[in-house]
Amino acid sequence: MSLLSDYHFDLPPELIAQTPLPCRSDSRLLCLSGAHCDHKTIRDLPNQLRSGDRLVFNDTKVIPARVFGHKASGGKLELMLERITERGTVLAKIRCSKSPKPDSLITLTGRDGGAIVSITARVIARHTDLFELQESEGELNNNRVETLLNNTMTLGDFIAQYGDIPLPPYIERKPDSTDLERYQTVFAQTSGAVAAPTAGLHFDEVLLSQLAAAGIDRSFITLHVGAGTFQPVRVDNIQDHEMHAERVDVSQQCVDEIESTRAAGGRIIAVGTTCVRSLEAAAQATGRLSKFKGETQLFVTPGFSFNVIDAMLTNFHLPESTLLMLVSAFAGKDNTLAAYLQAVEERYRFFSYGDAMLVWPNSGLTT
Repeated sequence: MSLLSDYHFDLPPELIAQTPLPCRSDSRLLCLSGAHCDHKTIRDLPNQLRSGDRLVFNDTKVIPARVFGHKASGGKLELMLERITERGTVLAKIRCSKSPKPDSLITLTGRDGGAIVSITARVIARHTDLFELQESEGELNNNRVETLLNNTMTLGDFIAQYGDIPLPPYIERKPDSTDLERYQTVFAQTSGAVAAPTAGLHFDEVLLSQLAAAGIDRSFITLHVGAGTFQPVRVDNIQDHEMHAERVDVSQQCVDEIESTRAAGGRIIAVGTTCVRSLEAAAQATGRLSKFKGETQLFVTPGFSFNVIDAMLTNFHLPESTLLMLVSAFAGKDNTLAAYLQAVEERYRFFSYGDAMLVWPNSGLTT
């Protein structure tokens, strides 16, 4: 039995990166192969790979997912969008003094220039810690001076237009104009994430060009990262933890490109744990990568059999997090935690705006 405490490590708070570095590719790179660590920079990545290898990126685009508002009682609330369902309703976390009940109304507000605008939403259901909402024509009698927008846009559209960039909870500041650019990858295409696929934040156009010149190919999947990525594990036995569902799209083009790389002897390097989960979820049915579009709750822990990836590039993750467990499943728990100890000693920057690791499998195979 794997215990949550097995994935604990001590992290000095000052190593949690609060702001991005001046340049995306300024980040350091810890290369982990078996039990061996090398200390490089992200600009060394082309030299760590070989011609014919393929990087797989997540092209999801972060949407402004945090909005504020109030309940019918006037009590303030904060809403964090998780995702928009296929039927157009919104799944979200709501933080307030007392949780709204199903069929109750809330108002979400934003600013359009100097004007305060709002939309009324009805809570139609609660799913554990997520509330399901849809726009409603019911107005709240709270004597507030706001322009109601229910007749002109959906609830999802309102959040996308008037929400704030949803910086992770461990970044202890309000988002600013810098985050509009830097909490987004340069290849972001498909809107829907409420958190960035942070391993991709290290890549700028110069580095991408250098990788291409070195004969390293690229492919894209889409996984819309949800707020559940920050959900702590609250059970002692990690196998009792239930992952939030996230939407994945692995296209036939991506499958064909990966198969072509494999046939030519190249290796598949997933950029970020979101890419790892997407590719491995798409191979779960048969053990072979196939086109996949749908939801996944794949929870990767030690003992998991990887079918697709040969290496991963990933940021440093929270203690006792599902993402740390995923890396441990690939590189070995002891190797991973020893590497994290070195990262702390070497003063690497941690989490979303932090540094990166290039992780090879437990065997240490790099050629």
